[in-house]
Amino acid sequence: MENKDYCNICPRKCNIDRSLFKGYCRGGTNARVALVSIHNWEEPSISGKNGSGTVFFSGCNMRCVFCQNHDISHANKGIEISDTRLAEIFIEQQERGVHNINLVSGGHFVPNIINALKKARQAGLKIPVVYNSNGYESVDTLKKLDGLIDIYIPDLKYVSDEYAIKYSSAPGYFETALSAIKEMFRQTGKNTFDESGMMTKGVIIRHLVLPSLKNDSLNVIDAIKENFGDNVYVSIMSQYTPVFKAKEYKEINRRITTFEYEKVTEHFLDIGLTNGYMQKRSSATSDYTPSFDLSGVERKDDKNE
Repeated sequence: MENKDYCNICPRKCNIDRSLFKGYCRGGTNARVALVSIHNWEEPSISGKNGSGTVFFSGCNMRCVFCQNHDISHANKGIEISDTRLAEIFIEQQERGVHNINLVSGGHFVPNIINALKKARQAGLKIPVVYNSNGYESVDTLKKLDGLIDIYIPDLKYVSDEYAIKYSSAPGYFETALSAIKEMFRQTGKNTFDESGMMTKGVIIRHLVLPSLKNDSLNVIDAIKENFGDNVYVSIMSQYTPVFKAKEYKEINRRITTFEYEKVTEHFLDIGLTNGYMQKRSSATSDYTPSFDLSGVERKDDKNE
């Protein structure tokens, strides 16, 4: 970290010494990783034929009650690794032939990611790097990633602060995420693709449609139109499944209806947006949630010692 004594990496600004204490994200001084895998179910321009080289980080600066990855985001399952090992993982993923390195929920480990990416590039990392985020990011921290990240995939979960606090314990979410996404777009510019249709630079904003929150979803789409027009891609997701603590909230303790999802996707088209991805209803299942079994995190020779 730039200031090794006090952590203010994310909007929480815990202002603590992470070598001694755990902040809201539960992160220490080393990156904590739960899974290294090849992901074939990201957006088509990210996964392609060969898959996306995902690295799932543990911990999170949000507390979404419906989180499908709660084993690692809330329970913090994973192991701490050095920046050198993280750089090695990036190279190992590249050697597997994936289209990109996909950093999933690593916002609270940005200093480690920066160090690891610099080491990996010196070691021959050439494929695009994807920064996969919940959107609850600090602009000052994102600026430090300028030139290191090729593709940003942030969430834009809510416009309503009532919902952001109730379901994710994230006050000021919309204003914070919107500012963060503007910085991401400043860094990448309009989306670019290679000859095979794989994204090489740009921003994909993800929005998960939640049951009973259709009107807020419409407001999210309007905000994207107002602030970015058709210069970013939008991924409207129907995969919501009531898992983890969602059962404690009657209004979201169900899957979304076809009516709810179609209202949001129709609105996307009605206001003139064209660059986007939509999901099949069959995606609304926990079958697509990875098993966070630490695969690929440790060196093979470490396991044999």
